Amino acid sequence: MPSIAPYLLPKALPAIQAAYPELDLQLRETQTQGLVAELRKGMLDLLLLALPVHERDVETIRLFDDRFLVARSATGKPGGGGRIDPAALDRERLLLLEEGHCLRDQALAYCTRPAHHGRLSGFGASSLATIIQMVANGYGITLLPEIAARTEVTDGRIELVRFTDPEPFRVVGLAWRRTSPRKRDFVEIGQLLTDCRAGI
Repeated sequence: MPSIAPYLLPKALPAIQAAYPELDLQLRETQTQGLVAELRKGMLDLLLLALPVHERDVETIRLFDDRFLVARSATGKPGGGGRIDPAALDRERLLLLEEGHCLRDQALAYCTRPAHHGRLSGFGASSLATIIQMVANGYGITLLPEIAARTEVTDGRIELVRFTDPEPFRVVGLAWRRTSPRKRDFVEIGQLLTDCRAGI
């Protein structure tokens, strides 16, 4: 997934190569719906994505929770460094990835009040990097996965704020066909990815 791969793979790929030097690793990055369809057709063996996956013939394993943060312009915002109540989002213009990205769906699932949906920006982006630049320039706020924070937020014009408890999160995991004989290998790779996540 584009909202996981750029942040986990820089640490994970060298670790996978070291642990499995004979592995012929080929990567495909696209939206979740396309990945699941290709998995079911046998075109892919293993998916790294946000769970759940609602397919009977697909088995999954949970790797880690990835909390959501609010990324907003640091200019003129009182109470920097505190926590934000979800109700405060009602007054903000919410910038999200374009339709089809599961990160958009996850953010909308958390922002269930009609007021949130009424403040959605008409802007659509296919990358978090573009959305972060819009936030830096004062066009709105966004929900950012914690795994992406260190890479995407390098601009001093942006501040990251945690939500009040309970903090929203997505579950990152692996998925494969139930008929695959390589479950043990996939579980081992999952442990390696979890270890890599701890260092981000």
